Amino acid sequence: MAATTLQGKRIAFLATDGVEEVEYVQPREAVEKAGATAELVSLKPGTIQAFNHLDQGKTYDVAVTAADADADGYDALVLPGGVANPDFLRTDPDAVRFVQAFFAAGKPVGVICHGPWTLVEAGVVAGRRITSWPSLRTDLTNAGATWVDEQVVTDGNLVSSRNPDDLPAFCAALVDRFAA
Repeated sequence: MAATTLQGKRIAFLATDGVEEVEYVQPREAVEKAGATAELVSLKPGTIQAFNHLDQGKTYDVAVTAADADADGYDALVLPGGVANPDFLRTDPDAVRFVQAFFAAGKPVGVICHGPWTLVEAGVVAGRRITSWPSLRTDLTNAGATWVDEQVVTDGNLVSSRNPDDLPAFCAALVDRFAA
């Protein structure tokens, strides 16, 4: 992977309190290392509280709120997991609208672990092949997706992964898809 693979690209990371820290930090580092600019989009200004499973992690500065963010200004979107994070996101109309705009524009999206809950709410998984944390299988299937238990799944513009153990493969697939 060349250091300039994503040169000039702007990547949105949509997350809020309860995000699984490693699922935010490692993909962000991967796209930045490949030359992209990454920005944290969240539900409120200020900072968000990350978690390492059930233990508090670091806080991260929000660049822009979902209410003020415009998908047209970004080349791709990443939705990290954590149990609470996507549950909060999927109940926020601005966050859901932001996600829908990426799919409507055909822009690439990466999602890991519990992150697909927001995709279910956005109504963008029907007819897609996707993976996630196993407990989301029923939700994704009920929303019309074909759920598979694989390390990384790329279906058109969507890259999905199961859990933190899959991060090396997920990060590599993100950079490859975002560079296309």
